[in-house]
Amino acid sequence: MATNPEADGTPRAHVNELGGVVAGPVVQMRDVHGGMHFHGAPDTPPVPRQLPGSGRLVDRAGTLADLGAGTSAHEAIVVSGPAGIGKTTVVLHWARSIVAHFPDGQLYADLQGHSAAGPVRPAEVLGRFIHALGLPDARIPAGLAERTALYRSLAASRRLLVVLDDAYSAAQVGPLLPGALGSVAVVTSRWRLAGLMVRGARSVQVGPLGRDDALELLRAVLGPGRVAAEPDMAVLLVEQCERSPLALSIAAARLVTRPRWTLARMARSLAEERGRLAVLATQDAEDDMTIKAALTLSYRNLPEDARRLYRMLGVHPGPTFDGAMAAALAGVPVAEVEDGLDLLTEANLLDDLPAGRYRFQSLVRLHALELAEADEPEDVRRAAIRRLAEWAVVAALAASGVISPYRRLPDPGFPTPDPPRFTDATGAVDWLDEEFGNLRAIAATAVDLGLYRHARLLVDASWPLFMHRGHHAERLAFDRTGLAAARAEGDPEAEAKMLNRTGLALRQLGRLDEAAAEFTAALDLWRRLDVPSRIAGTRRRLGLLALDRGALAEAADQFGAALDAYRAAGEDRRAALTLCDLGATLIKDGRAAAAVTALTEAGRSLATASDPYNEARSLVLLGQAHARLADLAAASAAVEQGLAAMRGIGSALGEADALHVLGDLAVQAGDPAAARLRYLRAREILGDTGASTGALDAALAAIEPEPGPGHETPG
Repeated sequence: MATNPEADGTPRAHVNELGGVVAGPVVQMRDVHGGMHFHGAPDTPPVPRQLPGSGRLVDRAGTLADLGAGTSAHEAIVVSGPAGIGKTTVVLHWARSIVAHFPDGQLYADLQGHSAAGPVRPAEVLGRFIHALGLPDARIPAGLAERTALYRSLAASRRLLVVLDDAYSAAQVGPLLPGALGSVAVVTSRWRLAGLMVRGARSVQVGPLGRDDALELLRAVLGPGRVAAEPDMAVLLVEQCERSPLALSIAAARLVTRPRWTLARMARSLAEERGRLAVLATQDAEDDMTIKAALTLSYRNLPEDARRLYRMLGVHPGPTFDGAMAAALAGVPVAEVEDGLDLLTEANLLDDLPAGRYRFQSLVRLHALELAEADEPEDVRRAAIRRLAEWAVVAALAASGVISPYRRLPDPGFPTPDPPRFTDATGAVDWLDEEFGNLRAIAATAVDLGLYRHARLLVDASWPLFMHRGHHAERLAFDRTGLAAARAEGDPEAEAKMLNRTGLALRQLGRLDEAAAEFTAALDLWRRLDVPSRIAGTRRRLGLLALDRGALAEAADQFGAALDAYRAAGEDRRAALTLCDLGATLIKDGRAAAAVTALTEAGRSLATASDPYNEARSLVLLGQAHARLADLAAASAAVEQGLAAMRGIGSALGEADALHVLGDLAVQAGDPAAARLRYLRAREILGDTGASTGALDAALAAIEPEPGPGHETPG
């Protein structure tokens, strides 16, 4: 822009500012002389197409007409009605018919408003939506308000169709509305969500099928001949099911599997059940009793051992389970439970998932839990959760021991049958990663039931997951569950350990002042307990915070004090870890030769400590020190060795860090194209961990924007 003089004639400085949220490429410049040419184009994220299949739809012409053509600008629609009435089916069918009006994509979320695990938090859904709209996980803020603002900024220039299924409340839905001109959000709920009506949403009520449509659904499942053979019983059956699509589908499915049953027999069975059935979802007075009747009929047709398994699975707090978890809940061997799981799946009471896993649909889960609460004494249900928690602790400890064999893991004192077996660190980390949702739910439930030691051990055993895979935002809540358990347990040593854990989680989120408060509280406890090695460990963590803040002298003092204490206590591995931290400090302080000495000593010690992660970390740091001394050959050799080790143990964070350093080495060697490839690969890896990519973004911005021809992704 042109320079504008001040009133006294003095030229005013140029101003070139950019504000607000930017979701795409930006070019800032001052004066341009000559032509401008832009080559290539930034990667364009795929347009999200998240709508699941809509299933069978019978008629519903009136409801579809109420929903409209879907072209109204800036609109929210609430589709409400009783459980099992077909809200989701009709909305998904409608949504698929109008996708052409929304070229920028369709987003879908199951809000699990009536799940036994509880409604999904809006922040979690926002994280998935923002990622689907093109931002990597590492650039997604942690707070609800920040995620809401970013989501609406990304949606502002798009025409989106957003389907929010099974909402619990207006408060859950509000942050998920795109609020953009030309976008439409449709919400299904058993509740009418009057709070959204106040904000201008349209309401569409879904009622029972008409009689003819209900009979057509019955014919579609059973075949026209079977219905035509008993026309009066068919009419009675659809009325007993109150023309609910779900109740009719379940009743018809039972008839399909029993071809010798007459419709009259099914009608008699439903009539016997109806008089004593309560509403399935106890919080919603509009729920259809007949849904529970049909589910109960399916349940009562099972053999007793399968019924008991169904009830026990109802108390499982997590989203999915496998045969071993089911066996722990039921208190039977895995081989015995597998036939029951197959039978429940065949009866459409369970969904089978890949890799031998299962899940309930939310309504069926509620039914199973209600039966458990009615038919199983409280002590039996508590015993099932205890067995599950014991199994989870033993399994997590087994994974932790394979990943980090140097850890001094406790003996939980409760041997449990059929824990998973791990043959390598990568498989063990994968298991912790896949089961994290279950581990969180089990730990929280254990605290609720007073199983404090179980919860704390489960949180402690899961530590390697965060070291290798991140999950930083979710990690803090999990670690705080462990801290609450330790405090309730009345164990100050366990409390101090968990304070160190929550402090590290806060540090990863960049909340350094809060992390310092946690570490300081832990240090006070360790001093009161007089445990020198633990005092040293907490001082080392305070040193990490000082290093984060750039207070290098303070960091070196903390690391030096911790190092002396570890050496005095004969803690060779922990001394080596502190030498790694000291080496990183020396590198930043420009004392590379001293860093090489410290890191070489650390590497020798870690090579005999069964700690491949930190041995690899020492090599990556050693490479950085050699690079500061301009010895690029030694630097590259060390970092490549560290990279191979990180890949060998499945450490995503470690692999990304090594690739970042290799990118720096390529820049130093005058090969910005190779550096760019390494930086991009590191950023891609970090995208799934929740770790910050700020340093990589800065490194990419400092080199040539596009690689030259002939370069390949580094191995």
